Amino acid sequence: MDYINHMFPTEASLSGVEPLMQKIHSEIRVVDAEILAAVRQQSTSGTKAKQDLAAATHAVEELMYKVREIKTKAEQSETMVQEICRDIKKLDCAKKHITTTITALHRLTMLVSAIEQLQVMASKRRYKEAAAQVEAVNQLCSHFDAYRDIPKIIELRDKFKNIKQILKSHVFSDFSSLGTGKETEESNLLQQLSDACLVVDALEPSVREELVKNFCNRELLSYQQIFEGAELAKLDKTERRYAWVKRRLRTNEEIWKTFPASWHVDYLLCIQFSKLTRTQLMEVFQNLKEKPDVGTLLLALQRTIEFEEELAEKFGGSGDTKKVTSSVEESDIGEKSNQIVMDIRRKYEKKLVAHQGNQDDDKDAYKDLAVPGAGFNFRGIISSCFEPHLMVYVDLEERTLMEHLEKLLQDEAWGMDDGSQTNILSSSMQVFLIIRRSLKRCCALTRNQTLLNLFKVFQRVLRAYAAKLLMKLPKGGMGIVAAATLLSLYVQTSDKDERLICYIVNTAEYCHKTAGELAENVSKIIDSELSDAVDMSEVQDEFTAVITKALVTLVHGVETKADIEMAAMTRVPWGTLESVGDQSEYVNNINIILTGSVPTLGSLLSPVYFQFFLDKLASSLGPRFYLNIFKCKQISETGAQQMLLDTQAVKTILLDIPSLGRQTSGAAGYAKFVSREMSKAEALLKVILSPIDSVADTYGALLPEGTPSEFQRILELKGLKKADQQTILDDFNKRGSGIPESPVATQAVQVAVTPVPPPIARTSSAAVIASREDVLTRAAALGRGAATTGFKRFLALTEAAKDRKDGPFRKLFNA
Repeated sequence: MDYINHMFPTEASLSGVEPLMQKIHSEIRVVDAEILAAVRQQSTSGTKAKQDLAAATHAVEELMYKVREIKTKAEQSETMVQEICRDIKKLDCAKKHITTTITALHRLTMLVSAIEQLQVMASKRRYKEAAAQVEAVNQLCSHFDAYRDIPKIIELRDKFKNIKQILKSHVFSDFSSLGTGKETEESNLLQQLSDACLVVDALEPSVREELVKNFCNRELLSYQQIFEGAELAKLDKTERRYAWVKRRLRTNEEIWKTFPASWHVDYLLCIQFSKLTRTQLMEVFQNLKEKPDVGTLLLALQRTIEFEEELAEKFGGSGDTKKVTSSVEESDIGEKSNQIVMDIRRKYEKKLVAHQGNQDDDKDAYKDLAVPGAGFNFRGIISSCFEPHLMVYVDLEERTLMEHLEKLLQDEAWGMDDGSQTNILSSSMQVFLIIRRSLKRCCALTRNQTLLNLFKVFQRVLRAYAAKLLMKLPKGGMGIVAAATLLSLYVQTSDKDERLICYIVNTAEYCHKTAGELAENVSKIIDSELSDAVDMSEVQDEFTAVITKALVTLVHGVETKADIEMAAMTRVPWGTLESVGDQSEYVNNINIILTGSVPTLGSLLSPVYFQFFLDKLASSLGPRFYLNIFKCKQISETGAQQMLLDTQAVKTILLDIPSLGRQTSGAAGYAKFVSREMSKAEALLKVILSPIDSVADTYGALLPEGTPSEFQRILELKGLKKADQQTILDDFNKRGSGIPESPVATQAVQVAVTPVPPPIARTSSAAVIASREDVLTRAAALGRGAATTGFKRFLALTEAAKDRKDGPFRKLFNA
């Protein structure tokens, strides 16, 4: 329909219908003719295809016949070839056997002849020729490995073995004269021995090992006899041992040329010398009746280490001494000198000169004769025997460090130098500087158990320094434990004391951090099996305790100043005030106290510790102010209004503290904290201002956690008589506050003097230490934003310490 509408869109176009129909009939006739022609063509093609298929089938049959015929002829040809070659194969095998027999007989003849020649050469000691002949006989014998059971071969092998034994005895006999002076009398002896080395190389490897071992034993025999005597078998004669072997190596240079370089005779001699020296030195230590002199011990150890280094450089020994030294130098603070043990040498050489004779101090350099692939580590082969006896050195280092510490503390300005840029005590940097120097000295000597013992000395030195810092803190009238017995802690601090406390806090933090870095450096340097024992956590806890004690003392110092003004507040005649004026004098004095202390503290303390100080101060002054209202005698309506004005002024002062200290990182959270604490005092004053008939309702609404005793005290502050109070109290008790009785005085002391969270609840007579997660949660709740990063652990330890029976933090709480 679409097509028709397209062809004839209008009535006028219908006139073209007839021509279109004729055109279509014409096209139909053409298509029919094409279909008829195609059908005829297909009929003809089908007949032809059948004929082609029949022809192909016949061709395949003919091809199969020809293939079978060719296969039959091939089998006949193969049979014919096998018959022709049968006799040729037999002849070929016979030829091969004859050839093998002739070759074997020829080699046997050569072997017999070579053994006879070798026997003659061995009897005449013609070593150079015998060496080549031994190689030839060995190769010939290898061809007869398959004929070991034949009597003639057995006879020849036994004869060859006897000849090699004769050669070995001749070579050992000739080498026994080496080093006795005969080589100077007989000019050709060294050449003959050099040729004998060729024979030794041609013999079994065990012969060379035995020969070299015998030669080294003979060389060291005189050394063993000399240094086992009573005179030279002493610790202060250790250097002469190394001078002896150096001279021996230098004077016998011609002898060393006799041996092939591949034998490394001087290298093996030094190994045997080192082992023998170690054994003799161990006997020397065992025979000592008392502890060795530290100067003699260290000088002997240093000479030993120097000798080991020379051998390691000469023979290419392995080791990482240079890496260890560089690691210590990288960790050094303020130390640029390349001195390692020279200070030890200078300290004790003068002392030893009087007891030593003229010693041979040979410093001639060795030629570079590094042994490729030697693999033996000379470092520590002798010096390790000094290790069990180095406690005298450790004791000396401890005494020296403690003396330095005492001197540094005596010279310390204790924060009086206003030009300091680090806000830490200079003695702390000096302490770690002398520790670094001590560490470098020890690493140059050993990095085994002695280094671990010295690390323990470092721990004791740092603990002593932490104790000195604690002693420098201003002392209070009562300890923290006394707070639990309802006694208050008063610490009188001046501006000078507050600066000192800040310096101590910063110094303890610096020591805490640097002590950890020191432990990391030592763990990298010390032997891997001892690295797990390197731990500074207990020492770091000591410095954390110093920080805690210092901050608590700082808070108590400011509290003590404020207590005087709090007492002045209770002496104001609040019940007789006639009008409300400007803020009271005690508020101005509190402002003077805080504005005088806070800027200095803010400039000296880090943001974390300053925020902690603010939190503790706000958590103390807010409740103190609240409870101080109860200590007033009577408060009139005008007095309550004046006191409410003062409360707003104190709140403003506390809110301005972060800006005074120029630290506003946690100001938002701190402001909420102050507002919450001071709102309690405002609510209390609003209750006092409320009418008598609605005072109970106002108290319940504004102070829902109040107690009956507090409510009774409010009635007394309002000036009500006992009879009038009783009626209101009865009505209040009938409503029931639901809050257990808690004396005001007890609350006052607990809130006023406790700078840390309340103790963990106890389920039995023994304290139950909270889990780490609980401690961190309460620390975060206590300090809000301050309980982050490293300070989180500080707060957690402070909290957990109160339930511990011992340890540095327990000592702090028992102060």
